[in-house]
Amino acid sequence: MSDRAPIRVGISACLLGEEVRYDGGHKRDRFLTDTFGRFVEWVPVCPEVEAGFGTPRESMRLVERDGRLRLLTNKTAVDLTDRLTRWAHRRVDQLASEDLCGYILKKDSPSCGLERVKVYGAHGTGERRGQGLFATALRERYPHLPMEEEGRLSDPRLREHFIERVFAYRRLRDLFASRWTLGTLVQFHTAHKLTLMAHSIAAYQELGRLVAGAKRRSRALVEREYVEGFMTALATMATPR
Repeated sequence: MSDRAPIRVGISACLLGEEVRYDGGHKRDRFLTDTFGRFVEWVPVCPEVEAGFGTPRESMRLVERDGRLRLLTNKTAVDLTDRLTRWAHRRVDQLASEDLCGYILKKDSPSCGLERVKVYGAHGTGERRGQGLFATALRERYPHLPMEEEGRLSDPRLREHFIERVFAYRRLRDLFASRWTLGTLVQFHTAHKLTLMAHSIAAYQELGRLVAGAKRRSRALVEREYVEGFMTALATMATPR
């Protein structure tokens, strides 16, 4: 991966102003398009349109039936769960070729919501405890990819945390995409010492032990464990202390 290659970030297409919502509208986010967008290249995805539901379309919601989470249309109660789930698994596999370093999802969406999506029960009351079907497939396929909802990015600390992880993930990908050596891994770990310690001193020390013992382990195992440990450490919010 070239140093000049753009940092690519997946995004719910409606956040870029694409008119793909159920009512034919969009949810353009000016911070994403006008500010953050100057530093990244967007990879837009709209699960509901790409799965063939069309625009405009009947709105949908998550419903719990017999202990199972289903995606149903609001008025006609058509079950679209299997159709969207099959598409989602194919789509997240395709995203492997996009070199993503992060993903921004539309909050509250039954397909894209990352957390606290309303789940409706038999009595029609909604509880904020669900996750969108596409977001679930995305997180399962890419557990270390930085992900966030656009609504949470209005919080300065959460926004800084997400952006830090995106750029760190890019540097991590660049390291292991090259013909890395133990020396370059040591240099990378040393350069990120203060970053890691700001998030988790224990994780920094554990990664240090991994690097110190790297000669005795396979390259594939070292890479997998370092990526997991590095991104898990950065997932912990740094505090002023």
